[in-house]
Amino acid sequence: MIFLENEHIKASLTTKGAELQKLTSKETGRNYLWDGNPDYWGKFSPILFPIVGAIKNNTYLFEGKEYTLPRHGFARDNQFEAEQISNTEVVFTLIQNEETLKVYPFDFKLKLHYKITDASLSCTYIVLNPGNKELLFSVGGHPAFAIPTNEHISYDDYFLEFNKDENLVYYKINSDLIDEETEIIHLQDHSLPLTHQLFYKDALVFKTLKSDCISIKNHKDSHGLHFTFKDFPFFGIWAAKDADFVCLEPWCGIADGINHNQNLKDKEGIIALPPKGNWERSWSIVCF
Repeated sequence: MIFLENEHIKASLTTKGAELQKLTSKETGRNYLWDGNPDYWGKFSPILFPIVGAIKNNTYLFEGKEYTLPRHGFARDNQFEAEQISNTEVVFTLIQNEETLKVYPFDFKLKLHYKITDASLSCTYIVLNPGNKELLFSVGGHPAFAIPTNEHISYDDYFLEFNKDENLVYYKINSDLIDEETEIIHLQDHSLPLTHQLFYKDALVFKTLKSDCISIKNHKDSHGLHFTFKDFPFFGIWAAKDADFVCLEPWCGIADGINHNQNLKDKEGIIALPPKGNWERSWSIVCF
């Protein structure tokens, strides 16, 4: 484990998957992340790379060859190299290896840069293309935030507050793929009430979200968080059935559509990074 700490918060991270596993407020002692209970979902904040979501039949085509990748790719299950820059900053790095090249024929360097400042933690995804051909990839976040409940406060007392959206248009999921059918959620005062039933049919997937900040709040106390993200064209909101957490997932990439032709170059949201190029996106959490 690697720890980042200042006078306000403490973050715990692991080299497996470069995963953030705890984010604790020193003022309240509260851990803002899900505890990873395997009875519901045994992860905390996995990195999605080199794909986001599922691909059709778990296979894709590239340069006339067929490759197999699991849902959300392989980075979350790989060991990263870690460089702790200071008490408040760490960089994790993963590069291609013999095993990744069997399923993903690209040279790459993936970095996750975590930094804490005051009561905020930021995560920056950095992708570099060291090779001599175009690098095709997607990347996304999947942080799971705890929704604390007790005899005084229930899951239904919480809500998500969107800073710009008044209505949400989401795409349905059909056997892990994105359906063409959409539904609309009309928000009250930019807020979406949380209920376990909201996720019984899988995640809510957005392609036209206007907001760049979503806050988790409740009607019983003043504690919560602001989750800020920028230039992520897709977004997912999800929780395991009846689990007391909610995932806020900024994506540069998306699962295959039900009618996708399986060619990687034609995949919706795929990023094409030229040789020697670099790319980055960030999200951040402010605890209160």
